[in-house]
Amino acid sequence: MPLPPPPVPRRPPLIRWFYLGLALLSLLLGVIGIFLPLLPTTPFILLAAWAAARSSPRLLAWLENHTAFGPMIRDWRRGGVVRRRPKWMATIVISASGLYLLWSSHPRWVAWAAIACMTSVAVWLWRRPERFANDPVATPD
Repeated sequence: MPLPPPPVPRRPPLIRWFYLGLALLSLLLGVIGIFLPLLPTTPFILLAAWAAARSSPRLLAWLENHTAFGPMIRDWRRGGVVRRRPKWMATIVISASGLYLLWSSHPRWVAWAAIACMTSVAVWLWRRPERFANDPVATPD
């Protein structure tokens, strides 16, 4: 059941254009992040939805009804939920990216700084709830 879109407050045109530009840039970065392991997808899509809610009801509706982006936006909006599968996918990509950085010719301090940032993101991500509070918990048979 999709949530109704939040009302778009009246904003000056310049501010609305700023939010729309931010939404489109975030969406572009999120789509690029699907293919580049070091660029996260979910935070950019959530940022795009946040900015679209302040600038373009049409773009927000498109994002919320998108087959790939819609569920993550709705889950986040309903309670900051990140499902287990995306958590594992992010952890695998973070781990692979960290190994690549250590293997590549980057200076070691750059690799370790990036690994520290990615690790903090992974810790934060795993602390997010995986289901809604009112979802029934599966009991073992």
